[in-house]
Amino acid sequence: MIALSLAEIAAVVGGQTYDIPDPSVQVTGPVVRDSREVEPGSLFVAFVGERVDGHDYARAVVEAGAAAVLASRPVGVPAIVVDDVQAALGALARHVVRTLGTTLVALTGSAGKTSTKDLIAQVLRRKAPTVFTPGSLNNEIGLPLTALSATEETRFLVLEMGARGIGHIRYLADLTPPRIGLVLNVGTAHIGEFGGREQIAQAKGELVESLPPASEGGTAVLNADDPLVRAMAARTQAKVVLFGESGEADVRAENVRLTDTGQPAFRLHTPSGASDVTMRLYGEHHVSNALAAAAVAHELGMSAEEIATALSEAGSLSRWRMEVTERPDGVTIVNDAYNANPESMRAALRALAAMGTGRRTWAVLGKMAELGDEALAEHDAVGRLAVRLNVGKLVAVGGREAAWLQLGAYNEGSWGEESVHVSDAQAAVDLLRSELRPGDVVLVKASRSVGLEGVAQALLETGAEGEVAAR
Repeated sequence: MIALSLAEIAAVVGGQTYDIPDPSVQVTGPVVRDSREVEPGSLFVAFVGERVDGHDYARAVVEAGAAAVLASRPVGVPAIVVDDVQAALGALARHVVRTLGTTLVALTGSAGKTSTKDLIAQVLRRKAPTVFTPGSLNNEIGLPLTALSATEETRFLVLEMGARGIGHIRYLADLTPPRIGLVLNVGTAHIGEFGGREQIAQAKGELVESLPPASEGGTAVLNADDPLVRAMAARTQAKVVLFGESGEADVRAENVRLTDTGQPAFRLHTPSGASDVTMRLYGEHHVSNALAAAAVAHELGMSAEEIATALSEAGSLSRWRMEVTERPDGVTIVNDAYNANPESMRAALRALAAMGTGRRTWAVLGKMAELGDEALAEHDAVGRLAVRLNVGKLVAVGGREAAWLQLGAYNEGSWGEESVHVSDAQAAVDLLRSELRPGDVVLVKASRSVGLEGVAQALLETGAEGEVAAR
């Protein structure tokens, strides 16, 4: 964060200082909410959670070097006390962002936000210092914490914005007003909470409504291939830039194909030129993500050649998202277990099919959460797609939703041992350990609450044990 005195911070957040001998002391370290992340000069934000109260760590963090605590009550050590810690954190982020004047890029969408954010960051940081959301910290706490990590050297600030209802993105955009707003897609993720795709589109479109007009540099980057996103052009006064495979897109892909290993390649076209891209990431769905990143980078002055080179060299920065590891025995584990929705499930299955050409493939899948009334139909459809893509074996893990996955596969034409329903992750691990053979490709994917990353980890550990035994 930029250096601010405790007195300045108190004024910004409307707080009172307690037990601060010298209000001119500056916060020169990071703003953190985890006591384990405290460094000398930090500001520790004390949230009250369901199981942990950050105020209980106040003395320990100051002893570890924190300059003060942002708290909702006096804690016996230097503190800035406010009525609402979350609101104060947001106010501090807003102040820092406006003080810095950095170019802020915000993005949202039903699927692909984190992967696209990582791509944008890797492209832009070739041009200038860039700060971006770590992982998926895209809510009312994670977003301001990321913004506060920007410094005077930061040229670009890339922020992922999530939403679980109308008004959420409007709130986030008010905290950290973007100049460029990117909307990736409108899908079915969290549809049970929103109540329908139209409501999701309404919420995601709040981002483009928050942008400054074109005369002030505002730019809305919209997916030309998604009708609900493209329609958002009518909701903004910003300049509109379209990306996609549509011929009408300003930034588009042609000759899209997958390599023998399942990595996308295409010809990138921008208003200023064209260049070829072959990505290190896996799955055709990354083409749309790459085009979104390219559109943002082009608006910020990068050439087609620079963008194509950066996209071709970019990797995955966030864990458990198409994380591909080959065991010593030749078994390939694709850990995409961070989260799942119907769109990302379909994309992952298609990537598995491409990667598994000439090899035996396994799809270890669990439930997709928060689908509301569409849960049965969507799980059934994913099970059917696994059969249509000739996935060698579907292992559906868990309760009712997993049973729907397996039933969809069965009704599509999977029988015998081509699909199986197991009770839990350990049962899946036991099955795979007994049946995997060299050369197999295994996809592991479900909503975060299922915790299937443990299956992937167990299989990788099994491979390591096999290597030791072989030696």
